[in-house]
Amino acid sequence: QVQLVESGGGLVQAGGSLRLSCAASISIVSIKAMGWYRQAPGKQRELVTVIIDDGTINYSDSVKGRFTISRDNAKNTVWLQMDSLKPEDTAVYYCNADFWGIGYWGQGAQVTVSS
Repeated sequence: QVQLVESGGGLVQAGGSLRLSCAASISIVSIKAMGWYRQAPGKQRELVTVIIDDGTINYSDSVKGRFTISRDNAKNTVWLQMDSLKPEDTAVYYCNADFWGIGYWGQGAQVTVSS
């Protein structure tokens, strides 16, 4: 079992920045991949970014160049730095961990970007 606790969501104006954090209940060194997904009202959940245990990072085209994922193994935490935010980034953001082929989810963090 992996528990993920997210924090850092909120309301920001377009062009602003927010940073989300995701703290895991186990050592993230043992987790194959950790990522962030988001779900906007009336839309399907979509992948935002993922960081794999070998250091590989992938971003969706919609956030490339604006969002940055990072991890601190000592703190068992993954961050999502979101810059140059746009109203279309408004969504609930979920942290995800792939642990031995099983996906675990955080509770979600609301991010609202006003125009």
